[in-house]
Amino acid sequence: MDEHGERTTDTVEHLAREAPMDPATEVFVTHRNLLFTVAYEMLGSAADAEDVLQETWLRWARVDLGTVRDRRAFLVRITTREALTRLRTLRRRKESYVGPWLPEPLLTAPDVAEDVELADSVSMAMMLVLVLVLETLAPVERAVFVLREVFDLGYDEIADAVDKTPAAVRQIAHRARNHVAARRPRGDASPAKARDALDAFQRAVQTGDMQGLLDVLAPNVVLLTDGGGVARAAMAPVVGADQVTLVLGRLVTAASLRTVQVNGNPALIVGLEGEADSVLTVRIDDGLVTGLYAVCNPEKLARIGLETTVSRCPEELR
Repeated sequence: MDEHGERTTDTVEHLAREAPMDPATEVFVTHRNLLFTVAYEMLGSAADAEDVLQETWLRWARVDLGTVRDRRAFLVRITTREALTRLRTLRRRKESYVGPWLPEPLLTAPDVAEDVELADSVSMAMMLVLVLVLETLAPVERAVFVLREVFDLGYDEIADAVDKTPAAVRQIAHRARNHVAARRPRGDASPAKARDALDAFQRAVQTGDMQGLLDVLAPNVVLLTDGGGVARAAMAPVVGADQVTLVLGRLVTAASLRTVQVNGNPALIVGLEGEADSVLTVRIDDGLVTGLYAVCNPEKLARIGLETTVSRCPEELR
């Protein structure tokens, strides 16, 4: 319980395991993974998504269930509104964030992510679209896009969640869809193609095959590193195949690369001196790597369970 005697979401999960659930708890637990994914999609942070779920539970626990016609929709509405409030706070926080900001990666290998049910379209590629494109949208526009395009909610349900009319939501969704379509990857890579590109990239780096690395990188490839002022990282993007190849070529003898699943897509854990130091994800366009994203901030790696005692990015990624 918190200081006011309220049950947190952790307590809810404990109750689900240890005792028969009351109706409110049962409904919340049933939809918890969906609610987490809604919040995570909007915020790009698992920690903030968990905070949103806690606030959602505190509000839900006070609701008279007899007055609720559609309990799932009601919970989505609470979660969306709480996420919108948190999103506005995060925007102010990002203004003072040190260096590039990247979404928090979620490890989605079956043996470690049984409690994280991500929608099929929730990938690191989508999260990067949210970062690189939807950051230019207002919070409500971003919420409408996520609820409509990712979760395929009806306009009436979205309107209720964001306090707009269905007609207004249709207009917002159309505007946001066009905005994203004009800026998102030209060709979304399938998981198989993404893995092929990542395998070729990994082989080139680990064998020191610089020509092979150049062959898999797009001419205008961009490398971003997120240390958040906690870990040392590049303060500006590294741009261009030649520059990125020069940087990555130094990883050959300095680091190990291990393939994992992050947000449902292949990614790499970069290891230094026997310790995992960062998570590297890629963006694929037309079969080439156009973006490399290294999350080095230990706060964003904690959920993955990485050993982050070395609070720095590899020297090679700075």
